[in-house]
Amino acid sequence: MHYSVFSVLGQALRGQRGWKPQWRDAAPRTEYDVVIVGGGGHGLATAYYLAKEHGLTNIAVLERSHIGSGNVGRNTTIVRSNYGLPGNIPFYEQSMKLWEGLEQDINYNAMVSQRGVLNLYHSDAQRDAYARRGNAMRMAGIDAELLDREGVRAMVPFIDFENARFPVKGGLLQRRGGTVRHDAVAWGYARAADQRGVDIVQNCAVTGIRRENGRVTGVETSRGLIRARKVALSVAGSTSLLAAMVDMRLPIESHVLQAFVSEGVKPLIDCVMTFGAGHFYVSQSDKGGLVFGGDIDGYNSYAQRGNLATIEDVMEGGMALWPGLGRLRLLRHWGGVMDMSMDGSPIIDRTGIDGLYLNAGWCYGGFKATPAAGFCFAHLIARDAPHPDAAAYRLDRFATGHLIDEKGMGAQPNLH
Repeated sequence: MHYSVFSVLGQALRGQRGWKPQWRDAAPRTEYDVVIVGGGGHGLATAYYLAKEHGLTNIAVLERSHIGSGNVGRNTTIVRSNYGLPGNIPFYEQSMKLWEGLEQDINYNAMVSQRGVLNLYHSDAQRDAYARRGNAMRMAGIDAELLDREGVRAMVPFIDFENARFPVKGGLLQRRGGTVRHDAVAWGYARAADQRGVDIVQNCAVTGIRRENGRVTGVETSRGLIRARKVALSVAGSTSLLAAMVDMRLPIESHVLQAFVSEGVKPLIDCVMTFGAGHFYVSQSDKGGLVFGGDIDGYNSYAQRGNLATIEDVMEGGMALWPGLGRLRLLRHWGGVMDMSMDGSPIIDRTGIDGLYLNAGWCYGGFKATPAAGFCFAHLIARDAPHPDAAAYRLDRFATGHLIDEKGMGAQPNLH
């Protein structure tokens, strides 16, 4: 069914009785050309672009729970391409361009809202760093504006500009950044992939990876053995667990990242804003709740829940920037498991095992990268060669020293 205003009106006249499931709840077959482990945004996008761009349709996406239950439904929905290093700039800009055309491409309302992303700075040194990043963006053809204090005040007059410790001196603005409805991204890609013949298999946990003569031949699952010519891992914080099934140790750690939403209120903030003197970022959802987050919990964990100390730290950052937040009640909070790499940048590459492909190490940037990650991972799987925009995301860069350390934190995963 093609979604449009006419289909909506037609269903209204028929009493809404003609809607069909958005995708098939497929049963696994015994063999596929490609098996993608992980039914999150990246896995579903990879399947869609394999079918659309490369004509491969004998594909299964295996999800251990239901579609949307992992990190794709647990993030703060921010999208941006305001990066400063050559390895990151072309990739995230490609992702932004794919976001801009996504709804027309997959015929689904993903609620793409380019409301702008404003990164605040609080010192002369931070201003200079933002100016360098903004200049790098503009040299690559990406929009960036360096605002002074009055320019920021015009956008967000309610924050504490005169804070004695963290005075707001200005900000770096990317107007094309914003938010996208995370659930709709999962549902839209699932529907689009299904329409091109991809099998989406839910409640199918991978328990082992089969190898013969140094090559992957399939996966063992809770629903039986599935053979495959190629197996692609796209499982975020569970990556190290699956890699261990083939005796592979990766340069990543798993950490919990919490997110929060307040009670619904009238419109307060019409952009995404980040605190430069701490780790706090906030936007407002269509239902009126303020959605915000901060640092990871800082210790290794596979649990989808966080601790109270990190909640306190995030709230302190929010209150330092925006004291008025203290009048709101917190509605709920949750956690997602992040795959934190040693340099803070992702990995899209073949592994040392024939037929096994890896998409991991996304740290905080997994959701915003969803379209480009799927597009470039599909290119790698189909052609056995990296896409030019993701060529820097090699697995061996940690051995060769070609790191992409955007924040300059060194080999400390919990700081990226």
